[in-house]
Amino acid sequence: MKSFEKRFEQGLLSTRFVVLIAVLASLATSAAVFFLATVDVVMLVSHILHYADASLVGEARMAFRNQSITHVVEVMDGYLLATILLIFALGLYEIFISPFDDEAHEGGEALYFKSLDDLKNALARVILIILIVKLFEHALQMELATSLDLLAFAGSIALVGLALYLSHSGGGGKGH
Repeated sequence: MKSFEKRFEQGLLSTRFVVLIAVLASLATSAAVFFLATVDVVMLVSHILHYADASLVGEARMAFRNQSITHVVEVMDGYLLATILLIFALGLYEIFISPFDDEAHEGGEALYFKSLDDLKNALARVILIILIVKLFEHALQMELATSLDLLAFAGSIALVGLALYLSHSGGGGKGH
């Protein structure tokens, strides 16, 4: 009976390798998003070179500048998303398949996960940064027509500050 139980437990433990599907898919998606963001950077640089064009004056120059800054924020957003996918893949691998060697963690404590809670906390912090970048992107395009608009904008900034404070003060783990 003991040998059956041992083989059954080994079989159960082997099912953890199904997580490799998520790890490989996340790595592939991360690489694809890194590629997209890098292509966006190349396009952005070629676009920004037109900023020195003497025909751009006044409102046209300001609109071009705002559009360029919005593209920069979109590129940051792409790289952050790719980073989330990479962290997710590495975290799943380390938690379910095999912990990385201690030498692999030299200077890289941000990618050291002992539990799903560690992984969730790391992902939550990066997602918070993405949300902040998105808020910044919308703030660049926002027109503050009334004092209520300004008050709502100030409130959103205060809430972002509070979220950052809470994520760094009450995490109980890495990051503070």
